Formats: sequence, structure tokens, C-alpha cells
Amino acid sequence: MWIFHSANNYSERVFFVTWSRWCLCYCAAVACLLLSPVRTDDVCLSSCVCARNSGTVTCREGEDTEVPGDIPEWTSTLVITGRNISTLQRGAFMTNGTDLEVTTLLLSYNGIQVIEPYAFLGLPRLHLLDLSHNRLETISARAFHGLPELRSLYLNDSVLPVATTQLSAALSTQSLSNLHRLELAGNRLMSIPLRALDIYNLHALVLVNNSIETIGRENITNLYQQKRLRVYLSLNPFRCSCGLDALYYWLKNSSQCPDAKHLLCSEPEAKRGTPVEMLQGEDVDCGTENLETVSYVFLGIVLALIGVVFLMVLYLNRGGIKRWLNNIREACRDQMEVYHYRYEQDSDPRLANVAV
Repeated sequence: MWIFHSANNYSERVFFVTWSRWCLCYCAAVACLLLSPVRTDDVCLSSCVCARNSGTVTCREGEDTEVPGDIPEWTSTLVITGRNISTLQRGAFMTNGTDLEVTTLLLSYNGIQVIEPYAFLGLPRLHLLDLSHNRLETISARAFHGLPELRSLYLNDSVLPVATTQLSAALSTQSLSNLHRLELAGNRLMSIPLRALDIYNLHALVLVNNSIETIGRENITNLYQQKRLRVYLSLNPFRCSCGLDALYYWLKNSSQCPDAKHLLCSEPEAKRGTPVEMLQGEDVDCGTENLETVSYVFLGIVLALIGVVFLMVLYLNRGGIKRWLNNIREACRDQMEVYHYRYEQDSDPRLANVAV
């Protein structure tokens, strides 16, 4: 009642209105705080372990088939391993349609089989991507689009033979123009899966433990041009015969293969276990092998001609040969008749001795 009675006082009325508005604003602010969702940058995912001081989020061993959603915005290193993520879908790492600050992404041992186009969209600052120890069967040609700052890509023991051609197309993207290190160990590759080396800024190419038997002259020419590039090739079954000459002379004249001393011959059997660097030039020289082939062919032709000449001589002298054979037969017959005659005259020499 006192408030209404003092309403005639102008100053008190203004104070009352101001105080009422302030109370309403305060109540509205409290209601917004209570009803608004919790911010993802302050809460760690339930299936992960977060270390905000280092910017690391680690998600290990779970039944999830997709990349965890609502990744904290402060994440710089994201580790997802031991899960059953068979497919990396488009924009799998985008949180509410916004880009993340992730610079290191480790996705090994997740059973990944398919990488869809633009799967890494939303990671424009990614520097290192590890997809090792998966089972990639399908790799989109646009799988690595949107990674302009990627420096290191690890695909060790991850690419199945059916995806080898697709891998070559996926790695040809201009999005990987700043790639410094590419690891493809243990993938049974039979050749370098890069269509061109001049689109990259590669410093290290790891092709250890594959099925490479030789490297063609065209690829060797490209390697000569990339002076800064180091190529690791140990534990490959090299065929140390004609056709290995380009690789052999590259190893001799270049220092781009740091593990050159560990490159061993697998075939032929006589050279198995021999270091490629220890071979002689004639062991891999195609010209020498071709010369030997020509020599054997020429020898065969000469022997064939000699055989033909011999048969012609026999044919032209068939009459004399026939008479000669008849004479030999008659001589043998006469000799046999003399033998039989003597045998009949003295059939048993022991009886003759008794008679005496």
C-alpha cells in the first residue's frame, strides 16, 4: 500500500520502473543459462579422454561405427583407434558445420574400408593424417580434397590390392601439393603409385616391404629431377636381371635412397640375397643379354645349315652309300660262313683231344 501511496512522487515512480525492468532482465538471463545447451568446448565426449592443456582428445576401443560427434573446438590432436568405423563419410569431422582446429589426426586400427569424397572436409589446418593398419577397399578420387596444409600422410599396411589404382587417383589431387612425407609400407605395391612427382613437395617417400621388382626408366627420370626427395625401398623382391638397369645406375649415381645397402635380389636364384649395389653392370645390361640371345640364335642357325648340308650330301651320294653298305653286308656274310664252316669241322675240340 505504501508503494501505491507514494506513486505521486515522480522520483519514486522512476525508481520503481527501473528496478522492475532490471529484475525482469535478470530473470530472463538466468532462464537462458538454465535452458541453453552445454557448450561442446567445455565438455569432453563420454567415450573419450580429453586433455585440454595439450589439446588432445583420445577415443579408444568402442563399438561406435562413426566418427564421434561434437568434437571440442579446442582440439588440436584427435586420436581415434580400435573402433569399427568401416566408412569415413563426407564431412565426418565437421562439428555443426564449422571447421575444426585439428592439426594431427590418428585413425589407425579402425577397420576402415571406404573413404568417401570430401571425408576430411572441415580440417583445413590438418598437418598429419595417419590411416595405417586399416583395410581400404574403396578410396574416392576426392578423398583427400580440402587438406591444403597436409604435410604427412601415413597409409602403412592399409591399402588392399583392389584399391591400388584408386589410391593413385586419390593421391594425384592438387590438395596434397604441400605433402612432405608419404608412407606406403606393407601394401604389396608393384610400382610407385604416384602419377607425377612434380605436383608434390615431397621430402620422404617410404615404399618399404612391398612387391616392387623394379622401377621403370620414366619414374627414375622423375626421381633424378626431385633432388630433395628421399626414397626408402628395402624389403622389396627385386628381380636382378635385364630391366633393372635404370634402378641400378640410379642407386650408383645418386644418394636419394638412404637404405640402398639393404636392397637385395630376390631373383634369379643364383643372385638371391645379393645386394643390388654389388651387382656388375653386365648383370643388368639389357644390351648384353640381347647380344647373348642373338649369339645363341646364330649358333642354332649355323647348326641347322650344317645339318641340311649333311643331309644333302647323303642324298646326292645315296647310290655309292648303298653299294658301300652292300659290300659291308657281303663281307660280314662271308665272314660268318667261314665261321660256321670251321665250327662244323671241329664242333667239339675236346673230343679230338681224347681221340689222340
